[in-house]
Amino acid sequence: MNKYLRSLLVGALILVAVLYLMLPRYHQHTRPQEISYSDFLDKARSGQIIQVTVDDGGVSGQLKDGHSFRVYVPARDLSYIALLQSKGVTITVAPSSRSSPWSSLLEMLLPFLLLVGLWMLMLRQAQPGSNPVMSFGKSRARLHTEAKTRVTFDDVAGIDEAKEELEEIIEFLRHPKKYQALGAKIPRGVLLVGPPGGGKTLLAKAIAGEAGVPFFSISGSEFVEMFVGVGAARVRNLFDQAKKSAPCLVFIDEVDAAGRQRGAGFGGGNDEREQTLNQLLVEMDGFDPNSGIIVIAATNRPDILDAALLRPGRFDRRIVVDNPDTKGRRAILDVHVRGKPIGADVNLDVLARRTPGFSGADLANMVNEAALLTARRGKTRIGMPEFDEAIERVIAGPQRKSRILSPKERELTAYHEGGHALLGKLVPQANPPHKVTILPRGMALGYVIQLAQEEKYTLTRAEILASITVMLGGRTAEEIVFGEITTSAANDFEKTTELARKMVTEFGMSANLGPLTLGTEHRPVFLGRDLFESQNYSDEIAYEIDKEVRRIIDECYSRARQVLTEHKEALVRIAKTLLERESLQGDELDVLIAGQLLPPAIPALASSTPSLALRVATSASRPEKSIPPALKPRLQG
Repeated sequence: MNKYLRSLLVGALILVAVLYLMLPRYHQHTRPQEISYSDFLDKARSGQIIQVTVDDGGVSGQLKDGHSFRVYVPARDLSYIALLQSKGVTITVAPSSRSSPWSSLLEMLLPFLLLVGLWMLMLRQAQPGSNPVMSFGKSRARLHTEAKTRVTFDDVAGIDEAKEELEEIIEFLRHPKKYQALGAKIPRGVLLVGPPGGGKTLLAKAIAGEAGVPFFSISGSEFVEMFVGVGAARVRNLFDQAKKSAPCLVFIDEVDAAGRQRGAGFGGGNDEREQTLNQLLVEMDGFDPNSGIIVIAATNRPDILDAALLRPGRFDRRIVVDNPDTKGRRAILDVHVRGKPIGADVNLDVLARRTPGFSGADLANMVNEAALLTARRGKTRIGMPEFDEAIERVIAGPQRKSRILSPKERELTAYHEGGHALLGKLVPQANPPHKVTILPRGMALGYVIQLAQEEKYTLTRAEILASITVMLGGRTAEEIVFGEITTSAANDFEKTTELARKMVTEFGMSANLGPLTLGTEHRPVFLGRDLFESQNYSDEIAYEIDKEVRRIIDECYSRARQVLTEHKEALVRIAKTLLERESLQGDELDVLIAGQLLPPAIPALASSTPSLALRVATSASRPEKSIPPALKPRLQG
């Protein structure tokens, strides 16, 4: 507050000075009445003048009636002096007021210069962080200290390997002689790689709280501006600040904004982004080594980073921050429920098993949603039903109670979802359904949640074919029961086609085409890799790919139709029960498939639905590649 008051006071003083200098010019409009020389002589002869002041510009004086006057007299005529003396008028001679042209010019320009200074001061205060107007080249990195950063490694869970790697770097900064005695050199840079929400930025915050050395943080997008050369200047300024504070840590979040591959932009070698990258390369490992400066960067797109940035000597270590496993999710839940009133019925081990594939951000969102639901329901402790509902909200979105389906649409949806659920139970190596419902949630009119028996990082050919078969169960059920098809299977077809094409072109699972990768990934970086697809095969091979994709989907469709036709009675029982209860759990589906009926639902418990999980952890060995749809959330709509 004192800074703003001081600036306000300076501005007020400048304004007062401007008004003071402009005041004489204002008085020029209120000067004494000018009279002619003849009137002046008449008034002097008649004795009306009391006193006069003679200066370079003429004569000014005062009459007996109190009025003031001013008259311009001839330069060489001094006869009026004798006349005034004869009448007893007091005569005063003013000193010469002639000034040089330079002083007159300065007097004229000074008010404008003061106004410009006031305007510059106001612009300076309007700049973010009170930076000067022309300080484009200064780095916007923020300096963090232990007192300001409250996040420590105790707040980071589920990524123990990444913590160990970074703890070693912090240990080197604290006790460098221990490593120098063995001839060891600390890595110049550490690159944190992983999917969004994995905890890369949280790790950086924990480093700031644990390091005990200056910690500078900046985003990659803060380097690049519309003016060429500004990004490179900011990189130089950042490392200049770091050199003065060495040993220290520099964290660059979303480094891909400034470190994309060179040579692919419209500007060529003079592109602003490339100049920024070039300066970053020089600062990290040039002829002037920055000893004691460790750069930590985070990105979820390492595939678009420049190769020179990733080589040893710049980013010596690449640490994968992947989605946690069951043990990691349990540890993350412990962190997020800390300080929250948790009910006695909550079992965090169960929640960890039911949320495979959830990232740290997903788990944090789930706990927060459960707390919000608890407050909305007027409870004082977060119970298991709230966590169950929160998991569904994270996965599929909030329930849409306002979407009311017609009886015909409800029946179609029940058989559609029943087809998915029945195939999930009967097709070998398919993920069994954990829950099936016809309650609209998010964009889906109904959905089936499949829960894998264990977390998997690879899939077999049989498992992928089983997944495609289950996806086709909705359309097949509609055709078998109603003899008609609807538009509700559009998303199912999109996923099955994509997965079948990946089997042929990426996974090498086609008997006709063999173990080949068909299609390259060398695409323009700045224009977006998804806009262009390089084809490294002939048109004949493209035709064979289309035939293989068609054959896989046709075989899975025939398999789904055969299974549902043989178990049509079970399909009808599931659909009718869904129309009555709206939601079914996995064990209830087993009862219906066995030919038995469920006991009547208890209304008080009808709103309480067990929790679910619809993702499994993905491989982090190549995070830049899109993961197979079979590893993505299994939500059949």
